[in-house]
Parts: sequence; C-alpha cells; structure tokens
Amino acid sequence: MFKNKGFTLIELMIAVAIIGILAAIAVPSYQESVRKSRRADVKGALLGLANAMERRFTETNSYLGAAGTDATPTDTGTPRPSIFKGATDYYNLTINPATQSSYTLTATPISGKSQATDKCGNFTLNEQGVKAYTGTTYGTKDQCW
Repeated sequence: MFKNKGFTLIELMIAVAIIGILAAIAVPSYQESVRKSRRADVKGALLGLANAMERRFTETNSYLGAAGTDATPTDTGTPRPSIFKGATDYYNLTINPATQSSYTLTATPISGKSQATDKCGNFTLNEQGVKAYTGTTYGTKDQCW
C-alpha cells in the first residue's frame, strides 16, 4: 500500500493561521517595546540638555547665550550636540525661548517616523525640573516619564 508522507492542504492552512495569529500578537508588542526604548533615549537627551543648560547657568548666571561647543545647546531653536544623535533620529529637540532665568526644553516626534504615533506625544522639561507630556491616551505621567 502507498503511504502519504506529505502535508495536506488543511494542515498547511492551520499552520499558516497559527503563524498569522502569533505574528498579530508579537508585532505590535515589539513595536511598542521599540517606541518605549526611543522614549527612554529622548528622555535621557532632554535630561542631558538640561544639564548643559544648568552648566551654562552655573558659569554665567544666565541661560542666555548657551550656544558654543558641541556639548552645549543653542540659545533658541534646535540644539546641535551630536551626543543626542539617537534621540534626534525620531524626535526634534528644541529650546523654547530662554530668558536669563528660565527655559523649556521640548522633544517633538518627527512626523512620518514611527514615534509620530507614540501615545506619549511631546515631552517637555523646564528649569525647575517639571516634566510633562502631551499624550492623552497612555495614562499617567509615570508611564511616560
């Protein structure tokens, strides 16, 4: 008698369906994990930028005129440091108009990149260490910051 050693079409379709279900669960979970790590990068960049601003204040008693070497921010607009490269691939870091005694740092997701759909939205940090975010669908500040 002839013995069949192959797969039937039904067995193959069941295997494909199982792989599809696993992929449907795993891919979004992986994407959220990647977004979370990019959020960690940008939070670190904001804290590093805040440290650069504080060093400037310590040296000059003012946040103004912080432009200079590659390790310091610009006065207003986009900071130049190459140490923030990983974060700036997915977020625009900006220094909102600094006065002599205040500043606000903002990280805005770049549209068209994967962080643009992140639940936490924009991150802000000011000279008093107040951390905020604009996302409304994620939950508490602790979950984003």
